[in-house]
Amino acid sequence: MSASELAAEVAEALAVDRSEFAARVEEELEALRAEIADGTFDNPQAIIGLEYEFYAVDAETDALMRVPRRLLEYIGFEKELGLHNAELSTTPQPLSPYGLRAQEAEVQAKLDAAQREVTREGMLLVSDGLWTVPPIGETGPEYLTDSVEADGIRLATNMTNAVRYHAMANTDYAPELQLEVPHVSLSADTVMPESLTTSIQPHYQVAHAHDLPENFRYALRIAGPLLAVAVNSPFFPPDLYDADAETVLSDGYMENRIPVFETVLNPADSEKVTFPEDVPDIETATRRIADDETVVPLLVDDQGRFDDRFAHFRHTHGSYWRWVRPVFDGATRQSANARIEFRPLPCQPTVRDTVALLAVFAGLLESLPRREHPIYDLAWRDARENFYAAVRDGLAADIQWITADGTETTDTGQLYAELFELARDGLELRGLDAEEAHRYIQPLRERVDRGVTPARWKHDRVAARVDHGEPLGEAIWGMQAAYIDHQEGSLVEDTFVDWL
Repeated sequence: MSASELAAEVAEALAVDRSEFAARVEEELEALRAEIADGTFDNPQAIIGLEYEFYAVDAETDALMRVPRRLLEYIGFEKELGLHNAELSTTPQPLSPYGLRAQEAEVQAKLDAAQREVTREGMLLVSDGLWTVPPIGETGPEYLTDSVEADGIRLATNMTNAVRYHAMANTDYAPELQLEVPHVSLSADTVMPESLTTSIQPHYQVAHAHDLPENFRYALRIAGPLLAVAVNSPFFPPDLYDADAETVLSDGYMENRIPVFETVLNPADSEKVTFPEDVPDIETATRRIADDETVVPLLVDDQGRFDDRFAHFRHTHGSYWRWVRPVFDGATRQSANARIEFRPLPCQPTVRDTVALLAVFAGLLESLPRREHPIYDLAWRDARENFYAAVRDGLAADIQWITADGTETTDTGQLYAELFELARDGLELRGLDAEEAHRYIQPLRERVDRGVTPARWKHDRVAARVDHGEPLGEAIWGMQAAYIDHQEGSLVEDTFVDWL
């Protein structure tokens, strides 16, 4: 597609009447609520799923690479924001021994096949939180900010040719487009800096739609602890830094994916990408989605799906950018579901680490409501502070927790001992035996026992290289080479703790 053709499609999208779109969302909200009340969005049991993003690198140099669109289609992965991205989505499965095994096996099968094909093109798919080595012959700022103007429309040079992505920089919605984290600043004309990061997104479909608010409240209370054990993006491409190595190592966050999204996509006067508030009931959950500003409205044609009855409401999900969010959709009446998408987690070093987080998240959402755990009563502001403390400090954060007997604590060992026991309980409630539940939980438990997350592993290696006299850039790239080397032999079947 030429730049002028893409610009024409973007201009057409921008011409959509916002008031007509809003009116359709409001009409469809009532139809959705009626279906929820009738039980259409209920399921016999909880169901799980996963979105998993990667970036591509040169197999010889570790430099970022653009994935040819023909190759992306051939390997069966989906496009994401940047030309270097590839996304895998799993088939939803019941939360059960067989369902979890199916999730893991599907990711392993698709990823193994994809790696074999991309290797023939001289590249690798990397599972990581944030890339640090720009394409050969380009700087990080150049790759992230290159853009052209075509017929009055601003287009990012290295962005996927998807109208929605390009339209974001040309709408009345006014994202800051300004990356601001400790000792990194970058101004752009598009949302392309968001493509620095890659994530995993566990999905949990609640059995009964009206239970979603309770599950959602628990999901917010475990967001901080789960993010703290998962952190994996402590560094940026070195040419983005404006401070010396000692300052960067001292002040940098353990999880930079969160501030990348928030500073680039939020307008100056509002927080659209943020830690969400509790929802007291299903009516509030659906109302907040309907009322949220849709960045790129679209008048949707009937595609023959069941949820075309509320297609415009469903479209609002696309820019309902909360770190934990409720979603209501389903291509058929039988597959209609109310789910919680858990969006703050960075990509992990291996598939087993990724599935461990999916299993622990789902196990917790089974156990916590069933046991009426008192973490439900943790104040929302404390849950929010836990989340951003995890962003800054990972496992070193002082995270507030309430134990099963009502004791308040910030003791990391006590918190995770109970958290993993609750996850085990939830998985056993879904039919897993103790040995299988242990297999899913152990990769994360060992991180806590050893005090090492992927972000800490990276930080320690960069710090050691700097101590030996390497410039910051060389230290970061040396760490990145070691990360990719370790991952190349362990991505599909091993765990991060096998690296230690």
